[in-house]
Amino acid sequence: MGSLDSAFRSLFEINMGIRPGERVLVFSDVIRPDEEPSDTDRNRRGRLNACARQAVEFATAAYGSGAFVDFPATPASGAEPPRELWLATFGAANVAELERAGLLSRLLAKQASTDEIDRARKIVLAGKEAVAEVIIAMANNSTSHTRYRALACAAGARFASLPHFDPDMFHTSMTVDWQALASRTARLVAAVNRVEWVRVACPNGTDMMICKQGRQAEGDDGLLTAAGSFGNLPAGEAYLAPLEGESHGVMVIEWGPTRKLDEPLRLVVEKGVVVHMEGNDPHRSRLEAKFGENANCRNIAELGIGTNDKASRPDNVLEAEKIMGTIHIALGDNSGFGGQVSAPFHEDYVFYRPTLTAIMADGSTQVIIDDGRLLP
Repeated sequence: MGSLDSAFRSLFEINMGIRPGERVLVFSDVIRPDEEPSDTDRNRRGRLNACARQAVEFATAAYGSGAFVDFPATPASGAEPPRELWLATFGAANVAELERAGLLSRLLAKQASTDEIDRARKIVLAGKEAVAEVIIAMANNSTSHTRYRALACAAGARFASLPHFDPDMFHTSMTVDWQALASRTARLVAAVNRVEWVRVACPNGTDMMICKQGRQAEGDDGLLTAAGSFGNLPAGEAYLAPLEGESHGVMVIEWGPTRKLDEPLRLVVEKGVVVHMEGNDPHRSRLEAKFGENANCRNIAELGIGTNDKASRPDNVLEAEKIMGTIHIALGDNSGFGGQVSAPFHEDYVFYRPTLTAIMADGSTQVIIDDGRLLP
């Protein structure tokens, strides 16, 4: 893997804005015995875990603080991480208080009510001096859409999420001009926030109407320097949680999280949820299993638009969804960024050469992306 010192310095100092005396926590995961990743993915995940350990060693040497935790991979992105990570993040006293209140098991199962989440937040805020200030999530499965992440940020932690990360990205999409990226993303967010509906059409047959009414788009620009900041790295997208029960159309999925599908899957969406699926790729069985476990996994959870001009690879969803001029649509949980659906699952699917048309309240339209080209 070689030395990544300059990449780690940029990560901690530019992206995270580390300050003297702050506590750093880096975590990763390992392949479970029941998983069967491809040889390529097994190699990447091994390198990801090793990279996480190197990041902790760098933080300890450069800034005097670094803690590391790894654990068997969760069942899916969006599932809550295990108790040991909660202990490392929030401290033993906070975790004990969550357990005494009967909240931790409910949080881990993603079954906590709004009132219970509020009670958990009060407990964590009362003991926030125990919470790590800088958290680098280098687990393969994403913790972005979890109660764990939301509570850490509520307590002031700055949280960078790098699911499916490949250390090679430190030399590609992580070398972007972060200030230019932030400006581009902010302009796109402002444009999207003027609309009521978004139509997405792609040459592969995707044709979706996404309802934005009452929802606010946000930007992920990689500058996570304010208390409570959260975002992906590599960064570069404008995103929103569509209004539940309204979006409709057809999604033709050609790429999974880390590979091109053997055969595209065609998903029919009505009233904001997937109601029918066609295609023979093995990924169909995985999706059907998730839908069977929890109906909320069918939810149209997110619309995102890529803004990173250094992102290019389609075989890794973390970078693919940031490619400038692509869009991505996620299924499952959106409760952590303005939506109302909670599920132990959140998975993004990237669509290429989209034409994205914004539809205003008065019915007027504006093309924002034309056949994959993000317009000024």
